[in-house]
Parts: sequence; C-alpha cells; structure tokens
Amino acid sequence: MSGALPRLHLVDGTYELFRAHFSKRPPHTGPRGEDLKAAVGLASSLLALLSDEVEAVTHLAVAFDNPIRSFRNDLFAGYKSDEGVPPELRAQFDLAEEAVRALGVTCWSMREFEADDALCAAAARFRDQVSQVRLLTPDKDLHQCVVGSRVVQVDRVREALIDEEAVRARKGVPPAVIPDLLALVGDDADGIPGLAGFGEKGAAAVLARYGSLEAIPVHAGDWDVKVRGADKLAATLAKHREEAALYKVLATLRTDVPLSEDLEPLRWQGVPRTAFESFCDEVAAASLRTRPRRWR
Repeated sequence: MSGALPRLHLVDGTYELFRAHFSKRPPHTGPRGEDLKAAVGLASSLLALLSDEVEAVTHLAVAFDNPIRSFRNDLFAGYKSDEGVPPELRAQFDLAEEAVRALGVTCWSMREFEADDALCAAAARFRDQVSQVRLLTPDKDLHQCVVGSRVVQVDRVREALIDEEAVRARKGVPPAVIPDLLALVGDDADGIPGLAGFGEKGAAAVLARYGSLEAIPVHAGDWDVKVRGADKLAATLAKHREEAALYKVLATLRTDVPLSEDLEPLRWQGVPRTAFESFCDEVAAASLRTRPRRWR
C-alpha cells in the first residue's frame, strides 16, 4: 500500500439496527405489511456514513450478532440473549445483513462470538496497518479496545470521539481494565450482575490503584486507597472472587475471532447498483434508490 495510510471504520451493526428500530423515524412497512423500520433505517444510516465527507470512509466492515447468543451463554445462564427482543425486530436480523452487502460493504455475521468480539479482533489486527481505527459505537464494552488515539470510538448520535484519555476520564481506569471494572459493577445490558455494593466510583478507585481484579488485596486493611465501605467491599470480593473472575471473562472481548478478510478486501468501492436496487424493491424503499453517491 502506497501513500498515506487509510482509516478503518468498524460499525456495530446490532447497535445500529436497534437504534433504528427504537428511533423516532416514521414506521416503514414492507410489501407484505411487515415492519421493516429497523433494516431500512440501518441502510439509511450507512448511506449517510458513506456520504459523510468528514468521515471519508475508504475501508469499512459491519458486524452483527445473529443470533444474540455466543459462547458466553454456555458459561453463564444469565448472559444476554434473544429473549426479550421484539419479534418484529428479530425478524429483520437477516435482512439487515442483506442490506449491508447490498451496499457493497463487508458484513461479519457472528454466532459463536459476538459482534463486539469481531470489532475488537479487527481493531487489534489492523491498527498497525492504518492511520486510525474508528469504532462506530458508544458501547462501553468497546472502551477496552481503545488505544491512545490510534483506536477510538465514535458516537455518531452525540458527535463525540472517545479516545484513551476520554475513557480514563469517563471510567477512572485505562481501557485494559474495563473488563475488571464491569466484573465488579456489573453490566445490565449484557446480563452481568457484578458484586453487591460495588459502585463505579469505588471500584474504579481500587482498580486504578491495583491494576486488575486479581491484584486487589484480600483484606481491606491492606488497601492503601481510601474507599467508602472498604471493609464490606473487601469481604464481598473475598467471598465471591470466583464469580468475579467469571464476570471478567464474560466482559473481556476476544481478539481471536476468525475473520477471513485482510485489510484490502475491506476497501469500499461503491454501491453495486443491481444488488442495491433489488434490495430497495424488496423492502419497498424507493426513496433510498437515489441516495448512493458512488456506484460500481
């Protein structure tokens, strides 16, 4: 590759799909009367990204959970799953992936792993081959993948960039310690309960001092950081270290996801007209047909 290094955009497709479904945008009904608001909204959002002159997308991939289940469900029964997902939204998961491919964009459909794992693995694999990896999601789980200003998150809704300095300011710990933090305080979105009594401020203070869950002294008397209720917190951690270790595994994103693509296949070369127009017909979204700015 010659010239300046490109940037790599990695999109959390599941987040975008849910965001479109629950947005205030008008409903969209397909030819058979089915609810297609989420899939059409996702396609619209990606078209906006592809035409964004500031983002200037050249290399792009979108990852999905399909289904919302992974190896983590085998480790912990309470971990997040498809349960509770509105059926009209769940019915659009495959169509959402079709929309991405119809735009000429690489799509990673995750089953054993999660979409977040794919994004984290790609960020780790390609960060030295590009000028910057931009993770398009505000998800706090992805904070652990941030590296300086080389791997960053972009919150498109709030127009915010989250680099390593921002992660430390928000969470009180560096990116690598985010799984430890989530193990202690829990993560309702993922079904991780955490340990009773641990709030984010206290947990962050202890972890900022000791660097990891495993390095926290067993007895509060050995803690040389002031935390409210230290005696009780230390006792809770001592009693539930095994559970905390499991929660950390659940919260730790994997970098060994078997993604087949190298960097060059992620280069976006335009919207394939025939495939995209066929998709627009399938979802009865004539207004999308004129949105692409670059065809191939």
